[in-house]
Amino acid sequence: MSKKTAAYSNTNYLNYVKRLDPPTKHFKNCLSAFGVGGLICSIGQFFRYMLEYAGLSGDELAGTVSVILIFFGCLLTGLGVYDRIGRRAGAGSIVPITGFANSVTSPAIEFKTEGFIYGTAAKMFTVAGAIIVYGVFSGVIVGIIYCII
Repeated sequence: MSKKTAAYSNTNYLNYVKRLDPPTKHFKNCLSAFGVGGLICSIGQFFRYMLEYAGLSGDELAGTVSVILIFFGCLLTGLGVYDRIGRRAGAGSIVPITGFANSVTSPAIEFKTEGFIYGTAAKMFTVAGAIIVYGVFSGVIVGIIYCII
């Protein structure tokens, strides 16, 4: 096939795709991402204020707020709510810490039928990365040991 024929067929294909593909609503997408991401961060700030009022400060406060947000991200993913939020908000639901929780929990739930090691653990490592998951897991173990001692 000559270059001219290839360019012509490529142009035809691009025109075909443009006709069938609905236009992207960039402004609406950016606005919803900003709104949902801001709402998630506002919820985190609410927890921060409540825990600060309860007497936590410094690293304890920051860690507790992070754990609460991760817990709710995992819980909403398990209930199927976070996926609906993600369809509406796009990057607004991915950027905060809850997006990280979703990226770990989703494959773990999806592949649980394949078993704990080859399904849940292996797929969870594929998406979130072994270093991040091992870091969180070892941090929890060290924290438990520290509390016991």
